[in-house]
Order: sequence, then C-alpha cells, then structure tokens
Amino acid sequence: MSDNNSQLLQATTEDEIVDSSQLLQAFFISLAWAFDAQQTFVSVFTDAQPSWHCTNSTLICTATTCTLPAESWTWDYPKHTSIISEWDLECSSTAMAGLPASAYFVGCLVGGFLLAPLADSWFGRKKVLFLTTLIMSLSGVFTAVSPNVWIYSALRFICGFARSTVAPTALVLASEIVGKRWRDRVSIIGFFCFTFGFLSLAVIAYIAGELSWRVLYLFISIPCVFYSVLVYFVTPESPRWLLVRGRREEALETLENMEVSNWNRSISSMVGVEEEWSNGDVFSALRMLLEKKWALRRLALVMITGFGIGMSYYGMPLGVGNLGSNIYFSVAINALAELPAALITFVLIERLNRRSLLGVFTSISGVCSILCVFMEGRWRMAAEVVSFFSACTACNVVLIYSLELFPTSVRNLALSMVRQAVVFGGAWVPMLVVAGRKEVGGGVTFAVFGIVIGCCGLLVCCLPETRGGKITDTLEEEECKQIRALVNKA
Repeated sequence: MSDNNSQLLQATTEDEIVDSSQLLQAFFISLAWAFDAQQTFVSVFTDAQPSWHCTNSTLICTATTCTLPAESWTWDYPKHTSIISEWDLECSSTAMAGLPASAYFVGCLVGGFLLAPLADSWFGRKKVLFLTTLIMSLSGVFTAVSPNVWIYSALRFICGFARSTVAPTALVLASEIVGKRWRDRVSIIGFFCFTFGFLSLAVIAYIAGELSWRVLYLFISIPCVFYSVLVYFVTPESPRWLLVRGRREEALETLENMEVSNWNRSISSMVGVEEEWSNGDVFSALRMLLEKKWALRRLALVMITGFGIGMSYYGMPLGVGNLGSNIYFSVAINALAELPAALITFVLIERLNRRSLLGVFTSISGVCSILCVFMEGRWRMAAEVVSFFSACTACNVVLIYSLELFPTSVRNLALSMVRQAVVFGGAWVPMLVVAGRKEVGGGVTFAVFGIVIGCCGLLVCCLPETRGGKITDTLEEEECKQIRALVNKA
C-alpha cells in the first residue's frame, strides 16, 4: 500500500475527533450483540429438562422418569414449557436430546467459514450485518411454529448459520468508524450489549415461562427483525473497508455524512492512490491469509486459545441446570457476571498486556471449574460463577486481541474464525451437559471444561503483544511493522 493511502487511513480513522453521532452509531451497531446473546442461550430454557413429581404415593420415585409407569408421574409445569416435555424427549438418547443445541453450534461453524469472507470482500461490513441479523431473526420466528424436533433442529441450524458472523462483523464495523483512542472502548460496548441480551433473556423467559417456549422465541426474534431493517437504513459502511477496496467516492461520502472533522484533508491525500486488491474475489482475503505463514501460525494459536475459552464460556451457563439450583436464578446470576467481566475488561485492557490478561483469566476459570467437582451447595454455585466470569473476561480480551493481531484486509475473516473457534468449543457442550444429567452430582463435565481452558490458555505465550500498537491495513504493512519491532528490539 502506498504512503499516501496509509496517511489517508490514519487521517480518517485514527486522528479525527469522534463526535456524539459516531458514538451513537457505534452503540446502535453493537446492539446486535444483545440479539446474538438471546439466540445463543435461549436453549437453556427451551431445551431444559423440567422438574417432575410422582402422583402415585405407593411407588418409589427414582432419579429418572423412564423407569416409572406413565400414569404415576407428571411434570411440575405445563408440557409446552420445554421441547423436552412437549415432544416427550425425556427418555431419548443423549444425541437426540442434545441435537437442537448441537445443530445450532454446527450451524455457527459452517456459517462462520462460508460467511466470514463476505464482509472483507464484496459485501462489506454493513450488508453482512444486515443480512445475518435478518436471517437470524426470521429463523427464530419460524422456530416458534416447529411441529417436531427435526424441523426445530433444522431451524436452529439456520439460526446458528446466520448468527455466526453477527458479533464479529458488529465489532469490526463499530471499531472502524471511530479513531484509535476510542477503538478499545467502542469494542467493549458490544460486550455490555451482550450482557444486556443475556440478562434480559432470563427476565423474558420468566415472563413467558407459563406460556410456552414458542412465545419465548417470538419475544426475542420479532424485535430483531425491526433492528435488522434499521441497520440497513441508518448504519454507515466502514470507511477503512471502502478505502482498502478502492471505493474512494463512497468512502468520502461516508466520511462527510459522519462529519469527520478533517475529511477535507483526506480528499487531497487520495490523489493517485491505487489499491492493492480492489478487484479481488470473495475468497481473496482467505487466500491472502493462507499465503502468509506467520499469519496462519498466529491465527492457529489464537483459535486454539479461543476453543478452550469457548468450552467454558458456553459450558457454564448451558450446564448450570445440572447443579440443582433454580434455573432462572442461576442464569440471571451468570448473566450478571458478564457485567463485571465487561467492566474489568474496560479497566484493564488499556493498562495490562493482552497475553497477561488471557493467561490469568483462563487459569482462574480452569481452577474454579475443576473445583465445582469437589464442592456442594452455595460454594459450588460460587465457583461456577467465578469460572464463568473469568471465561467471559477471557473471551472479551481474545476478541479485542484478535482485532489487533490482523490488518484491515483480513480482519473480519480472522476475527470471525476466532469466534468460530470459540463456538466450536461450545459445540461439544450440549452432549456433555446431557450426559451430565445422568451422572450423580453432574460435576465431571465441569472438570472437562476447566482442563481444556487451562491448557489452551497457555498458548498465548507464543503470540505477539499488541497493546499500544497501531492497527495496520494490509499484510505487507503488518510485516513491515514486525520488522521494525525486531530492529528496535535488537
């Protein structure tokens, strides 16, 4: 990339004075995280194993209903509270009971690999965010009328497929419409929105608890339909992406509409600028990433770390029902744990190294998760909450870290792949959770979560530190940055 273009990108996205309208746009974009959280954790309620009691006092109630006559027991709540009770899945195999949740995570994996390149190539950040939130919300609406577990699982797959790039695209777009000094703070807005979505889900589920799991899906999906339409009409495209793609006129129009204070200086800087890959196809970002061994190694390490974080991050709330406490209270406590996780990320991200933060919080999460095996009652719940809080913080940091590790030309793809690694860790959780229901105490699954996140977190030692550094726009620029760092170190 030419020096003129580098100066332009720095002028338009790092030095400008961020006004209130840009921050409002970044906040609106980050609201996508709230809907993402609701769709991700809704299965905690809709796919839960409801409590039951014996109606025949002459029989001895066992740990499961499968060994009792059908007329000798009944659910504590209406059958339509959960898909387990409505479709009589209580005695089904582990694979069948965990199929819908697993289908959702598999859809996330498939969608991440197929949709992620679109935001870096033809479609851009804005259109991908609009399409994915719209498909995610519509699939949620159709899920509410599922006639059986097979259609239900298929729609959950579609929802996961669309959802896969919602949060990464929102994170990248929000961070690219503001300057360097605001990048970390704007990124954290998404984490607060995710917390709001998770916490509001517990409230909505409690309200809809006596109605139906179908009503719950409508409550969280219909507002997202309206949100996706607003995204298309009120959200700006990333000026960095437009410039890297060679669409100068659109970039200038965006900057003018955003009222960037020095956009006139940007016009003069654009004369004679030629873009490196403005004519690339949809997979150009993927090819560029794979051609650089250092980038591929960096991506592999951060993805493995994300896998370990994902297993604990999704495993704790999805498996909280195995701890024997009230599910609404437990989910609310876990959701509230996301709030201090976002706050501590906000406080520490500008003060401590990314590698140190990841190492500390993955270790704490691993230790507390293993402690769940040996504790009981309130202490067990406390250990679970601390483990989830630490996993949340580690997840926040690894996303910001990934944002800084890769240049603009491949940033959305790389961040999406890291997010998919987090989801891949979560894809193993539903089966482990269902298996844990059949185990007395249900604690061994938490030991698995702890061991995995603890081991994977050690790999951050092999990654470069990015705190305080300038984000780059091309892989070549990132290589020059690495060379300069080695020279200065020598």
